[in-house]
Amino acid sequence: MTSGRVRGGVNQYGFSVGILMLDTRFPRIPGDMGNAATFPFPVRYERVSGADPDLVVRRGAAGLLPAFLEGAQRLEREGVGAITTNCGFLVKFQREIAASVRVPVFTSSLLLVPLVHRLLPPGRRVGIMTVNAGTLTAEHLAGAGIGGDIPIAVAGMETEKEFTRVLLGNELVLDVDVAREEHVRVARRLVAEHGDIGAVVLECTNMPPYTADIQRETGLPVFDIVSLVTMVHAALAAGQPPRPA
Repeated sequence: MTSGRVRGGVNQYGFSVGILMLDTRFPRIPGDMGNAATFPFPVRYERVSGADPDLVVRRGAAGLLPAFLEGAQRLEREGVGAITTNCGFLVKFQREIAASVRVPVFTSSLLLVPLVHRLLPPGRRVGIMTVNAGTLTAEHLAGAGIGGDIPIAVAGMETEKEFTRVLLGNELVLDVDVAREEHVRVARRLVAEHGDIGAVVLECTNMPPYTADIQRETGLPVFDIVSLVTMVHAALAAGQPPRPA
């Protein structure tokens, strides 16, 4: 309950986390961080013009850093308490975006991998599911703080027919049932090929609608960008403006 004198300074209030969005048109179902119904609290969206998903994932986000820096600065001016992105491959810009604003920045769920590794017993590795394994490079891992001392195994959705094609092709129609089957199949293959996996981190921000399916299939803890946004929101919620004058 609000009482006493409070201080303003921005146009709108109540947004703890701001999300830098790719420039897309593909469907975003509940559970996808681009669907506002995913969160039980309000988030603020900022669309980054020209940030085509194929350009970001397959072509290294070439030339897009200035646009993401400008977007982050706009979100900061609008009063958000932290900033994230809606593509895990933008972790390559983690340092630059964080340096451009004065609020916390978490570009990708891949930032969870070092933490998840430390939660596991010795001898266990972290499984990573990604939209496209072939272009998840050492640069992305370094941006997330994933060093050679952290054992990982990576499985990509590009081996399947629906999910990656629709997202990276920015298509208008997604068969959700087929995409769910693909996630379960890739998760099954990941743990079958690497029996020492102790937990899974989902790189892609469009994967959380299928997190529970992967949990049921593997019996493992599964972490995603929604986990991280929710944690950061909880760290910020009570301190958001307007604050006491």
